[in-house]
Formats: sequence, structure tokens, C-alpha cells
Amino acid sequence: MSKANNSTSLGLNHNSDYRRWLKDLKQKVQQTQIKAAVQVNTTLLTFYWELGADIVQRQSTANWGDGFLKQLSKDLMKEFPDIKGFSERNLKYIRQWFLFYSQGQAIGQQAVAQLAQVPWGHNLQIISKCQSVDEAQYYIRSTIEHGWSRNVLIHQIDSGLWQREGDALSNFSATLPAVQSDLAQQTLKDPYVFDFLTLTKSYNEKELEQGLIEHITQFLLELGAGFAYMGKQVKLQVGTRDFYIDLLFYHARLHCYVVIELKAGDFEPEHAGKLNFYIKAVDEQLRKEGDAPTIGILLCKNKDKLVAEYALSDIQKPIGVSEYQLTQSLPENLQSQLPSVEEIEQELGGEL
Repeated sequence: MSKANNSTSLGLNHNSDYRRWLKDLKQKVQQTQIKAAVQVNTTLLTFYWELGADIVQRQSTANWGDGFLKQLSKDLMKEFPDIKGFSERNLKYIRQWFLFYSQGQAIGQQAVAQLAQVPWGHNLQIISKCQSVDEAQYYIRSTIEHGWSRNVLIHQIDSGLWQREGDALSNFSATLPAVQSDLAQQTLKDPYVFDFLTLTKSYNEKELEQGLIEHITQFLLELGAGFAYMGKQVKLQVGTRDFYIDLLFYHARLHCYVVIELKAGDFEPEHAGKLNFYIKAVDEQLRKEGDAPTIGILLCKNKDKLVAEYALSDIQKPIGVSEYQLTQSLPENLQSQLPSVEEIEQELGGEL
């Protein structure tokens, strides 16, 4: 801190402009009745937003020095000792929060109102982990819609839900009514991340199925909101033969059965034909009046997109094809710290 800034900061208590603004700020706190024990989140965060805007504006126009936030924190905590949100650290978070959403074009009042519906701790996690306002607003809306706890929110961000949701290959647009098609597409992800499983490299479909059922809570979380588990290896009799569905769910928002088939290897065209058969059987035997058409999801370790598109092109039943991952890729910050193949070869003298 420069000597000039330090002296300016120390003299804030004698600065009439600062004292006048501090007085107004104290009155605003009193008027909104922000008390730690009885605070309403929306009221508190609306105040935080206004305070963040005020701090940014004052720092850009008033010559109050580098110690401005430290002094402000001291004054506010002295006046309101029961309120924990006025530490210097939290004031910096409030400023950062406002600046994050104010980058580029300012967001509208409706978006600000949404921010205020999400707990402060959630908001801080979102701005610390998201790369853009669009991504952050997606997680704000999802938290409001699904009532995510902070831990669930962190898991969803770390698993890249925003990038994965609605990205699966499907024939929904050709096999479902428009409204149903759009909603069904939004429920799919690609890839699905089953990082809660510990399987050997040579696992098969049965082991994968068993692992998912043993961790059904995490599996349902990864599938998304609305899925209700109906059973595994669900028996269907067609003619004189018995067939068994890997996993059967009912989707509360889509109002339909969802058949999930698991493949430990690569996608093959015959997988789509078999799933089409299962969907037909569920429609005929389980679907009731008021249920929408049954949907199939094929989860495979890998897929060739063009092969999958060809396989689905003439299928009459709605099917989505997604890959799954048992472990996520390394975070970018770790990837950047790892040596490249070329660097390893150079280090070993080109003996690889």
C-alpha cells in the first residue's frame, strides 16, 4: 500500500463523504432488518447485491484508498455485531460476486432475483467454479428447481453437468411429439459419469448393473430429477419366451417408462434393435392410459456417432444413446501440470 493511500484510508473517519455514505448504509441495514438469527435469504442477498454495486461504484469514483474495505468492515461489525456477513473477507466476496455477473452486459432484475433465491454459500461455490455467466445461471436455475444441497451442487458442477446435459444422440425428434421430444432430450446426458463405482477393468454388464443398484442414490442423482426406480432384470414374456430388462424406471415429469440397457463395450447396431423390442414390450404390457410413449436409453462404454445415427434412423421407438465414464478426466489445471509424451521422451533421451 502506498503512503498516500494509507494516509487516505486512515483518514476515512474524518471524510464527510464517507461518513455520510456509511450513515446511509447503516440505515439501510436497519430498515431491511437483517439479523443473523432471523434473516430471510432473499432479503439478505438482495442487500448484498446492492452493497456489491455500491462498493464497486465507490471504489471507482471515491479516493478512499486501499484500506476502504477493511475500514468499512470494521465500522459495520461495530454497529451490527450480531451479523456475520460484514467481515472484510465476505465484503470482498460480495464485490467479486457482483463483478462476476456484471461482466460484459449487466444482467436483468429477474436474474438478480434468481440469485437471491439461492443460499450465499451456493452462490460462492458457483462463481468460484463456473467459467461464464451462462454456466453459472444454469446452476442457479437448477438449484432452485431441484433444491440441491451445497454438496450436490458441487458434485454437479465438478462432473460438468452443464456441458453434458441434453447432449446425447437420440431419435426423439422423429419419434415423439415436439414438447415431449424437447423435454426427453433435456433429460439425457452424454457422457454419464459413474465415478462412484469401483469396477475391475474386465467388468461385464451384470457387474455394472449390480454396482449401480448398490449405489442407487448416486445413480439417480446422475440420471437427473424425475427418475423413479422400478426394478432390475424386469421380466417380460413375449410369446413363449422370457426377456429381462436391465433397469426399468418411471419418469415423473415425462410421465413414461424408461428402459435402460447397459453395455460394457462399444455400441453395436443390434443393441438398438434389441432395445426397440424391449420398448415395444413395455408399451404393450406395462404402459397405462395417460402414460406417454416409453423411452429407451442405451448406455455403452464407447460409440461411433455415425454408426449410432445409422442404427437409430429407422427405429420407430424413441431411443437415446450415451456413453458412460467410470472416472472423470483429469481437471484442466492438473492436465497442464503433467508432462507431454514429447517431454517424457526428451527426458528419457528418446528411448521410449
